[in-house]
Amino acid sequence: MSAPLSLLAILRRSLVHRRARSLSALVALTVSAAVATTLLTLYASLDAKLHHEFRSFGANLVVTAPAGATLPPETRAAVLATARREAGPDVLAAPFAYAVATTDRGTSVVVVGTDFAAVRRLDSWWQVPAWPTAAQDALIGQRAANFIADEANLRLTFNGQAILLHSTGRLQTGGDEDSRVYLALDRFSDWTHTGPSVLELQVPGGAAQVETVLAQLHQQFPALTIQPVRQLVEGEAHIVDRTHALMYAAVLLIALTVGVSVLATLSASVLERRRDFALMRALGGTQPQLLSLFLLEATLLALAGVAAGYLLGSAMAWLISETNFHTPTLPRLSVLPLILLLNFGIAVLASVLPARVLRGLQPAALLRGE
Repeated sequence: MSAPLSLLAILRRSLVHRRARSLSALVALTVSAAVATTLLTLYASLDAKLHHEFRSFGANLVVTAPAGATLPPETRAAVLATARREAGPDVLAAPFAYAVATTDRGTSVVVVGTDFAAVRRLDSWWQVPAWPTAAQDALIGQRAANFIADEANLRLTFNGQAILLHSTGRLQTGGDEDSRVYLALDRFSDWTHTGPSVLELQVPGGAAQVETVLAQLHQQFPALTIQPVRQLVEGEAHIVDRTHALMYAAVLLIALTVGVSVLATLSASVLERRRDFALMRALGGTQPQLLSLFLLEATLLALAGVAAGYLLGSAMAWLISETNFHTPTLPRLSVLPLILLLNFGIAVLASVLPARVLRGLQPAALLRGE
């Protein structure tokens, strides 16, 4: 029998007759490949998913007109066009106009005119039972409702001009919005004869993208006050960076843990087969042949672990993404070379120490039982 066929026959007998050891190493390598596949698959789409989640928290840029001035439609359109030129067509915007009116109880309340369709897209996190659709409809903040006697027929007065509104429900955000009354911008402008002074923008992408749009807007509109929502922009960058670091650390930790497990398994396998290797050496087997046999066994186990782990890890990534982000993450073949490299690296490194044990074998002493 030729040398390659002899090696394959010995390898087959080793895998078949030492199933417990082989299965233990296979399970460890499968776990390594599965977890690495899960984390790398999620990592590949992490930025897009986190940015998508952060978009539900509202605006990350606020454009304000100079004191006493408003933002006319052409200015708002130019600001939005500039932002979309820098960050793409997914930039969202909503105008806001403010006034302090008197309620039917004689108390003061902040009234805001806005485009409800734009706000519904921009601030999808607002808790609203029903969005206004008619011209007389309004949203009343949770705290503002305490200063209103009749929400069904809300009467507000500004500069001696009264307006009658109908509440479609109470707005609850946990912020300043709870102390305001919101109505359609056109109705607000007809009543107060003022226009929007604030334009809120939601720029997709990370902190770098927001800063790019901010710089461009500052350059083109020096008279306007343009500020980022620092808590949102910096919080997003912080969370994305920490999540990246956590995933890297998890992959490395799991690789080290699995490497130790495989090392223990392969080392025990060598110690169990010392007499076999000594006999092979006594019958003319060379040191490279013995090392090739041992490394080939570890490589085959690593390859089987990659095949099973990739399928399992892709399924886990899909489930985690669907559960947490409500959008599935499809399997990515681009992570497969990395998984192969990781598992082969673990298998080879775990084979180094047992291979050194093989080099020190003394066939005659082992066959005599020493």
